Amino acid sequence: MDLSGRGGENWNIVTKTSSFSAPKGVPDYVPPGSAEFVAVRDGLLRAARLAGYGHIELPIFEDTGLFARGVGESTDVVTKEMYTFADRGDRSVTLRPEGTAGVMRAVIEHGLDRGQLPVKLAYSGPFFRYERPQAGRYRQLQQVGVEAIGIDDPALDAEVIAVADAGFRSLGLEGFRLELTSLGDDTCRPQYRELLQEFLLELPLDEETRRRAQLNPLRVLDDKRPQVRDMTAAAPLMIDHLSESAKAHFEQVLGHLDALGVPYVVNPRMVRGLDYYTKTTFEFVHDGLGAQSGIGGGGRYDGLMAELGGQPLSGIGFGLGVDRTMLALQAEGKSAGSPARCEVFGVPMGEAAKQRLVVLAAQLRAGGIRVDLAYGGRGVKGAMKAADRSGARFTLVLGERELAEDSIVVKDMGTGDQRQVALPDLVEVLRTELSGS
Repeated sequence: MDLSGRGGENWNIVTKTSSFSAPKGVPDYVPPGSAEFVAVRDGLLRAARLAGYGHIELPIFEDTGLFARGVGESTDVVTKEMYTFADRGDRSVTLRPEGTAGVMRAVIEHGLDRGQLPVKLAYSGPFFRYERPQAGRYRQLQQVGVEAIGIDDPALDAEVIAVADAGFRSLGLEGFRLELTSLGDDTCRPQYRELLQEFLLELPLDEETRRRAQLNPLRVLDDKRPQVRDMTAAAPLMIDHLSESAKAHFEQVLGHLDALGVPYVVNPRMVRGLDYYTKTTFEFVHDGLGAQSGIGGGGRYDGLMAELGGQPLSGIGFGLGVDRTMLALQAEGKSAGSPARCEVFGVPMGEAAKQRLVVLAAQLRAGGIRVDLAYGGRGVKGAMKAADRSGARFTLVLGERELAEDSIVVKDMGTGDQRQVALPDLVEVLRTELSGS
């Protein structure tokens, strides 16, 4: 989706119709295409709910220090991409660029880590990064995330990965692959860091990349520039220098994924863009998206809670891109959700019929049926066009004759068939028809 150009996709991004438009890199999702956005978001969340993840609602902005410490001061997110500003109390706050640090802050603040472990939480919503808008990369990105905090268990790592995999598959997505690796832990990371740093500092790196190699050498392996990738092709890899405990942990994760039937590819060169990852690290990739091929990912973060002032407890989580999942579905020629605004559309013929239909619509809604009406006194022809545009499966037509007979015309918009139904039976008839029984 080219958000800088305000269009190019098929889910109804608003075009400029007045002197105001959405900020660059920020999409509007409007009907009927917004139904797919809701379906993708809710489908990804449902997979987490089925695994016992409770809902957490996070602040849109937090103390800037939370992200500087939690995400990592050497990351591009912190150094280049955060929306940071001083509030009216001259406090530095930042629009959330990711979810894990905020979840961890909330867990510590509310003492959730003092109860039953693991703490399993799921969330969704917008996150903000100042990036160059392009297809699949927005300044306001939409994500679904989970965090499982307090237990270091390879089976839990596998569960988190399997939840993400199940979420994608529940939407009908097929052409993606899971890539994963281990980034080690404090039993092997320090030694590997020295080894990698020694290798990198022998290369003819530019000044900025050399500084990065001194501060956090692993980040250099994440550099996308071809010349840097060529220079680091022979760099030592973490997966080849794991301690026995870290290696055993990773092998157990792979064993659980095999048992669960979750396919994967081990990618030894994987480096995630956030500093807190340790051990299991993973990404879901869809080649149909071009350069921005990642549709979600995550990993374990053993030291993050202690870094933020809490207990030394481990955690693992993921963030899945709602926007990118929509693009991936589009690349496969698929869609999620129905663009229909309602299931039933009412067409009154006269004021008396409108009064009765308003009450009938309320009764149908109380029965769990989505209903809309033709308002504004439009003619039958215009009202039927509105019914067709609504996507409703059934249209109800009520006039003076039907009122006198205490009945209503029910038209199947798919087949064109219509019949009269007694008004007292309408709710039950429609519920039966819509349920498919």
